[in-house]
Amino acid sequence: MAELTKEEVQKQEDFEEEIIPHLDAMYNFALRLTSDPSDAEDLVQDTIVKAYRFFSSYEKGTNAKAWLFRILKNSYINNYRKKSKKPNQVDYDEVSTFYETIRAERTDTSDLEDKMFRDLIDDDISNALDELPEDFRTVVLLCDVEGFTYEEIANMLDVPIGTIRSRLHRGRNLLKSQLMEYAQERGYQPD
Repeated sequence: MAELTKEEVQKQEDFEEEIIPHLDAMYNFALRLTSDPSDAEDLVQDTIVKAYRFFSSYEKGTNAKAWLFRILKNSYINNYRKKSKKPNQVDYDEVSTFYETIRAERTDTSDLEDKMFRDLIDDDISNALDELPEDFRTVVLLCDVEGFTYEEIANMLDVPIGTIRSRLHRGRNLLKSQLMEYAQERGYQPD
């Protein structure tokens, strides 16, 4: 087996530093998209392989999480289309230029409270999210659960920012109506 070059070792170190901290968030998003733990694991693995393949096009210090979610969403779309036998495919080479559209500051994941509580979602809320139509669910998850900006979501999903705002508004309203009983059971009174 050949020994790794200095550049290859550096690539692996950079990849681990930039990408690996986002594995849990990627799995949670993949699980929401696929609704199946095994499919979610496969989707994350596929995303990691593609991210490593295109890592030379990623600019260190930019928003790695947004870059990964874009790859993950594109992989999900491609897998869905393959299963549906639709002829159109997302071009993975697009990933190599995506980093230019996201120059946001690095996300800080050191907040202990955020780490402890962000993945805790009550079953009723989780079920309500799962019942949303996919377009609305995706935008609500990316914005309200993962904390991406409208611009980042628009770039990830390749849709205008106005569409993102509309889907988010409609998705939140659908959630609100689904969770009204849930809120009343826990003592919240509607205005």
